[in-house]
Amino acid sequence: MSGTYLGMPAFPESAGTAVRDERLRGNLRHATHSIRAKRAKAVAELPDWDRLRAAGAAIKNRTLRHLDVYLERLERAVTEAGGQVHWAADAREANRIVTRLVRETGETEVLKVKSMATQEIGLNQALAAAGIRVSETDLAELIVQLGDDLPSHILVPAIHRNRGEIRDIFTRRMADWGRPAPEGLSDSPAELAEAARLHLRQKFLNAKVAISGANFMVAETGTLVVVESEGNGRMCLTLPETLISVVGIEKVVPTWQDLEVFLQLLPRSSTAERMNPYTSMWTGTTDGDGPRTFHLVLLDNGRTDALADTVGRQALRCIRCSACLNVCPVYERAGGHAYGSAYPGPIGAILTPQLRGTATGLDASLPYASSLCGACYEVCPVAIDIPEVLVHLRERVVQGGEATVRGRRTRIRPAKGHAAERAAMRAARWVLDHPRALRSGQRMAARSRRLVPPQLPGPGRAWTDSRDVPALPAEPFRDWWRRTRGGEGGDA
Repeated sequence: MSGTYLGMPAFPESAGTAVRDERLRGNLRHATHSIRAKRAKAVAELPDWDRLRAAGAAIKNRTLRHLDVYLERLERAVTEAGGQVHWAADAREANRIVTRLVRETGETEVLKVKSMATQEIGLNQALAAAGIRVSETDLAELIVQLGDDLPSHILVPAIHRNRGEIRDIFTRRMADWGRPAPEGLSDSPAELAEAARLHLRQKFLNAKVAISGANFMVAETGTLVVVESEGNGRMCLTLPETLISVVGIEKVVPTWQDLEVFLQLLPRSSTAERMNPYTSMWTGTTDGDGPRTFHLVLLDNGRTDALADTVGRQALRCIRCSACLNVCPVYERAGGHAYGSAYPGPIGAILTPQLRGTATGLDASLPYASSLCGACYEVCPVAIDIPEVLVHLRERVVQGGEATVRGRRTRIRPAKGHAAERAAMRAARWVLDHPRALRSGQRMAARSRRLVPPQLPGPGRAWTDSRDVPALPAEPFRDWWRRTRGGEGGDA
């Protein structure tokens, strides 16, 4: 597996390969079922969960409507607290800013807290190209990095690996990045965790520069928040002399009172805990406490374009809990790598095409990476209607036309193979606009319904090979209506 998502094939091709990997499917099935069961139990403890969920969605919606106001307020607060704020329009600019900031320290090695935003922009690769080595400190991210792999889950990036694979990775690669794995390392979780702890401890004590993201940014005070379960993030946020945080502009919340809602929603939806073991908060810099220098890089990278889409913008409410991944039947079978993005699963299927556009085959295929079962919407702690956005993006892919992607107007070409679909939709629209034609068509379909073959010919055969034709009712609805209610069937 290469270290970048660029150039990956469309979702159907990658998923087709993944579903034939029995070990991958077994790992995913075991992990996702376990996480979803624990989450359901944790959520059931709160009698006001639905009201918390509605509150989270409302706060996010209000913030997104006035995003410019809250971002300017955040910038002032961070600056007044001793931090420095940088604005990055896209991934290239963000990587250039971070590279310059690290070079100014004179260091050639940095530590990194688990961060989706830095995965999104390919920061590790950009720093490596500049001669700067990045060491991941989150256990799962460390596993992925040592294995020359890519994350496949938002919460558990190494969810596709089992204990035996992790032991082999540690034994083979730890020495290349620092302290080697202990002799005779077994695959017990305790021994694996201890090997990682020993490997990282020296790095924590020697590091001068760390890079993080943030789960939330509080506009009124300029405070950044990182929640985690291991404590590695806190080591990175407090010990180094310089801290650089790369955060998407949608992560801002107006007040501490608003933050309270999300600190209840996030842990229960992600790790199924009442509260995260480590909740780290910092505001600028303080003499003698924590980093001496703090930089905040505010990342756009397509977010303002997504904000302009009245249907798609709800994806920006996402708090990266991964609950949607754990209930998705498509993700469970295809795995995260098939999505070709730092954001896998249902949220990735709606977020990635909005951030990157749908010009490539991979990005145009993502809105179709769903059965539209709705399970993702049911568990989302901020009530993102993912099925609605998926259908909306499918329409955009089929229709093509112009769109704004990262501040530039671009032409979206209709995806190949959709000409017949577009013609069928136009024909259906005409029929639905003409009641007489609709009635005639329904009568004809009713009279010929018993002639439907159990298998369709040609391209339709692949569809019917794995599906049964629904059992036919005793009589058509129109006949039933006329017999029981009188009058023309269905017209009343």
